[in-house]
Amino acid sequence: MTDIKLALAGGRGNRSEAMGFAAFAGHKYLNLETFKKSGDGVKTPVWFAIDPANDLASDAARIYAYTVGNSGKVKRIRNNARVRIAPCDMAGKLLGEWVEARAEIITGAEAEYSDHLLNKKYLPWKQLLNFFASFRRQGRVGFVIRPA
Repeated sequence: MTDIKLALAGGRGNRSEAMGFAAFAGHKYLNLETFKKSGDGVKTPVWFAIDPANDLASDAARIYAYTVGNSGKVKRIRNNARVRIAPCDMAGKLLGEWVEARAEIITGAEAEYSDHLLNKKYLPWKQLLNFFASFRRQGRVGFVIRPA
């Protein structure tokens, strides 16, 4: 069944979700909806960086973000990788359509790569936040968002 037929039938294929990632180009914030064990969604605007090594319209598209290590987002992503994302402003007001995706906590070289992309995009603000975060005991956790 083609993506067009799936869309008409109310379903979506991976290619359609990957193409939805192209909507994030040029935006500073994305609204991340993670899901509690009860199934209720929790929406949060976050900074993000697009992986330039992968085409946003492909299944290999990757979007990186980070948060405080003990946040609810981290707990919810560990329990349920399903997320929804949409471009938004810093207050969380939607600027585009929701896209189904999957999130995964990252470590090691991929986390360093993610941090590099975020530092580059949000210069000097992220570096300033990193400086103040270095005085806190809470670590930062990076995560990657991929098409569903």
